[in-house]
Amino acid sequence: MRKFLAMLLAIMMVMSCAAFASADDQVNADAELVAAAKAEGELVVYGSCEEEYLQAACDGFEKLYGIKVTHQRLSTGEVQSKIEEENGNPSADVWFGGTTDPYNVCAAEGLLMPYEAKNASHLLNSAYRDAEGNWYGIYKGILGFMVNREELERLQLPTPQDWPDLLKEEYKGLIWLSNYNTAGTAKLVINTMIQKYGHDAGIQYLVDLDKNVQIYTKSGSGPSKNVGTGECVIGIGFLHDGITQIVDNGYDNIELVVPSSGTSFEIGATAIFKGAKHENAAKLWVEYALSPDCVNQADEYGSYQFLVLDNAEQPAQAAEFGLDPENVMDYDFEDAKNNIKTYIEEVMKALGGGDDRFKTE
Repeated sequence: MRKFLAMLLAIMMVMSCAAFASADDQVNADAELVAAAKAEGELVVYGSCEEEYLQAACDGFEKLYGIKVTHQRLSTGEVQSKIEEENGNPSADVWFGGTTDPYNVCAAEGLLMPYEAKNASHLLNSAYRDAEGNWYGIYKGILGFMVNREELERLQLPTPQDWPDLLKEEYKGLIWLSNYNTAGTAKLVINTMIQKYGHDAGIQYLVDLDKNVQIYTKSGSGPSKNVGTGECVIGIGFLHDGITQIVDNGYDNIELVVPSSGTSFEIGATAIFKGAKHENAAKLWVEYALSPDCVNQADEYGSYQFLVLDNAEQPAQAAEFGLDPENVMDYDFEDAKNNIKTYIEEVMKALGGGDDRFKTE
């Protein structure tokens, strides 16, 4: 009996070690880091991707390592404001998803913790990471328009094909955009217009666009969620959010438009907050976020961005809708990082401080 129990225990230990090694091999994390993270036992995540993907990513990490994960979904602008207010004593350990403009602001303010991730070797190129290791890219999304084809036909209006088209009087009250103060998507729109047209002309473009905007949503994905129903006729945002509405929610009345004169893109990222209370678990999270274990499940939960890791499987849906991850303008991340706060202030001042169309809830 004792011999049998000893053999059984040995088999269980081997199986346990094999499972442990399998998880580490997939994520490519050092055993020492895994042990230190497990000793901390918990992790707090602020996520700026969509809730379904955020939940799946957190569940996957918890399942792999047995580390308790608490998460909260906030827009990138909300995370930025919260982390700035907490000033080095963050209530979360890591940031996951959402465009990098707010990440860059936090990095410039010293609110992110540099970490040289082992799995960063799988990034497609150096553009998808911060040079100091403050953040790492996990996906790429293209900015464009989502339109309700049926509503435009009913109104006998053509589909807008480029940024200047959105200024036409015929689209008055038909456009939704996200709030410049709360959404990273809207911050990218500001930077895109300034980089395309120049500082003064770019801000004037946004002032002229404002005349046709019906609603500014809190989150960048807000417009996409209302196009299929017809409440929003033309939404400005990331086209992968439109794909989610078409593929997952069955809104085949949505048409995706890549602006003909060129558009910009987001790099969705992950980062560690400076002063993170669970630093080792946070480092392990970054390794996990830069692994197929994490990113390959995105399209299973309605997130169809292009992935920026050489060992990841690209979601077929993005290519099926004719999106090309390389067909984008050169985006000046340094200018965006150094000046976006000033640009937001200038835009809001030019708009008279905003009104009740700017949603914060």
